[in-house]
Amino acid sequence: MNGTETSPPTPPAIADDLQLGDLSTALAAGWGDFRGAPQFGLFFGAIFALAGLALGYVLLAWGEVSSLIPAAAGFPLLAPFTAVGLYEVSRRREAAIPMDWSGILGAVRGRGDDQILSMGVIIFVAFGFWVIIAHLVFSIFLVEAGPGSESLGFLLTPGGLTMLAVGSVIGGIIALAFYAMTVISLPMLVDREVDFLTAIFASLKAFRDNAIVLLAWAALIAVLLFVAMLPAFLGLFVVLPVLGHATWHLYRRAVR
Repeated sequence: MNGTETSPPTPPAIADDLQLGDLSTALAAGWGDFRGAPQFGLFFGAIFALAGLALGYVLLAWGEVSSLIPAAAGFPLLAPFTAVGLYEVSRRREAAIPMDWSGILGAVRGRGDDQILSMGVIIFVAFGFWVIIAHLVFSIFLVEAGPGSESLGFLLTPGGLTMLAVGSVIGGIIALAFYAMTVISLPMLVDREVDFLTAIFASLKAFRDNAIVLLAWAALIAVLLFVAMLPAFLGLFVVLPVLGHATWHLYRRAVR
């Protein structure tokens, strides 16, 4: 024993008293962060929007019409990783730390321990898993429907509507599990020196202890992202950064 050993970090204390009013407070603070440093919000919003447009263009160019809807439905799963830089902007504004592009863009490296990159791998694997499941659901219904069901018009038929309902239920379950894992963990990895498993467990605990409020936040995120994606993804230029900043402030309320 040389006397230099350090004790393990104290697990983060998670609040269990979030209120619905905290969501409006977080949104107001998120809007304030966006207005205070719009160049970063517009940059990350543009990346997400352009990635969505590129994904849609590639699928249409390849004739993968049946993949368009599951890809669009699962695309918001990638939003938390895109928002990492937004969390760093909010953290710096809160701590009065000067803003610089290298520090903001470097936030994806976390605190030099690659924990956020590990989360990024999980996020992209989750997106890939959702696309595979969606393809499986589509394939089952398309085979039963027979020739001609590959067109978008099939979605308006009873079989197509049933397919969308089944896919929505499965996708909702995957998205909810993924949301519970990331809503607190990613901001925490930007804010603290913790491993990604500790951050995930903290996020799951926060979700369990504040289920009603965080479910309402999930629903609000889903609705706002859906509306923002309708006008050729252009709404994401504002909606994504405001939601990203707001999620940071909700994290700061949830983690003491």
